[in-house]
Amino acid sequence: MIRMKVKGMKILACYLVVAVFAIGFAQKVYAGFSPSEVVNASTIDRAEDLQKIQKVLELKMVNEKLKELGFTQEEIQGRLDQLSDQEIHQVALNLDELKVGGNGLGIVIGILVIAILVVLLIFLLKKI
Repeated sequence: MIRMKVKGMKILACYLVVAVFAIGFAQKVYAGFSPSEVVNASTIDRAEDLQKIQKVLELKMVNEKLKELGFTQEEIQGRLDQLSDQEIHQVALNLDELKVGGNGLGIVIGILVIAILVVLLIFLLKKI
């Protein structure tokens, strides 16, 4: 009777470990409206979009990364001047959605859950 209970606990613990790992690898999905590719020309303000892009380019981290990649300020400005109004607007929209540095909260929570499961598993196995 006790052996059956211990075996059931081991199976449950293994199942929980596998389930947590499977949940950890699942991709996040965000629901929402997808933007239309057709943009009304009257809503595009090239100067405002260029100003938004320029603010991002002036960030120290972005500036250093671009220098690392071998781009000079003149090359970057030249490429920006070659873009159409719609392309500039698309870049500015993409910058709004960009998360600099990302969100590490999910990783921390995942590590804590795994650590708790490992401690729980060790505790249950020591009782056996």
